Amino acid sequence: MNIDDVNNRKLNIGIVCYPTFGGSGVIATELGIGLANRGHQIHFITYDRPARLTGIVHNVRYHEVKPTAYPLFDYSPYDSALVSKMVDTAKYEKLDLFHVHYAIPHATAGYLAHQILKTDGLDVPVITTLHGTDITLVGNDPSFFHVVEFGINQSAGVTTVSQFLKDKTLETFKVTNPIEVIHNFVPPHICNLVSSCGDEKRVFAPNNEKILVHISNFRKLKRVRDVVAVFEKVRKKAPVKLLLIGDGPDRDPLENYCRQQGLCNEIFFLGKMADIGQILCISDLMLLTSETESFGLVLLEAMACGTPVITTDVGGIPEVNIHGKTGFMASVGAVDKMAEYCIELLEDDKKMEQFSLQAAQQAQRFTLDKILPKYEAFYERILSKRKRE
Repeated sequence: MNIDDVNNRKLNIGIVCYPTFGGSGVIATELGIGLANRGHQIHFITYDRPARLTGIVHNVRYHEVKPTAYPLFDYSPYDSALVSKMVDTAKYEKLDLFHVHYAIPHATAGYLAHQILKTDGLDVPVITTLHGTDITLVGNDPSFFHVVEFGINQSAGVTTVSQFLKDKTLETFKVTNPIEVIHNFVPPHICNLVSSCGDEKRVFAPNNEKILVHISNFRKLKRVRDVVAVFEKVRKKAPVKLLLIGDGPDRDPLENYCRQQGLCNEIFFLGKMADIGQILCISDLMLLTSETESFGLVLLEAMACGTPVITTDVGGIPEVNIHGKTGFMASVGAVDKMAEYCIELLEDDKKMEQFSLQAAQQAQRFTLDKILPKYEAFYERILSKRKRE
């Protein structure tokens, strides 16, 4: 179906996601807000209000999943509570479809909700978007493998956020469902630069130092220690500061290392932030040293703000970062090479300006107004197919 042929009917959509700062939660929330702005009714179904859902948004409702604690259970049965809330929401809000983000446990929860609703004569199809670690790490765990494979194949429609992730899914699982690639997009407000942007930069770089930035959940696969190693090499050649955004299990040991090395005035741990645009607008380079990335949403957000990116060359990153144009790529662990690339840009204002412009232009390929209609067309195709069946 051609995107331009999508009819103007407005849908009632239940979005199931993790309400966190991670990529899947961010994209699910921003997609829902974008759909709401186009007149669709959006119902977020999750255990907490999504981090990116701030203030009052027209056409958006939030339905809390709240497992009840019983002495019988060591852990409250979230999956069952989620299914019940999905069924309840579908019945009373007259949902047209569920769009679930991240396979575990949302795809199988969607299947159960669909089966329960069928007993009442309701057909509410489930569309699953795979985001990355639900396939590359968690889904490949033997304890989850069969559940993930089943959830994918029982979905009415499946999308992935990159061609790499589609290929990886087909390689890992016996998939009978067709998979459509719909890339991630730049949240529309990410670069609403505040008027005090220059003043904010002086908070961290009072002597006009260049600012490097890294944003992640500080897990092992993000290799944040490599970010610091790159920074330590770069600071020997150029005056720089490092901003680390996010939190996670690797933060404490890294913070202790920085204290031991006397880098506390050079490296700033800023924790989780809802509005990273304020940081990206003052940053000169983004560093991402991950050993795996299905797409790399933070790269796209940085590029949209005109910030070139220095990254590894894994997963879906090459679908975003164009080597030698929007930034540079190196192999995992190649901190010397990444430091060289940083210095090459930091010491050449003309090249930095050119890369900044090209990064912003590349990000324009992934704007919400280009990606969102692809989801609308996909929804309509799935609903039309169900009607014919």
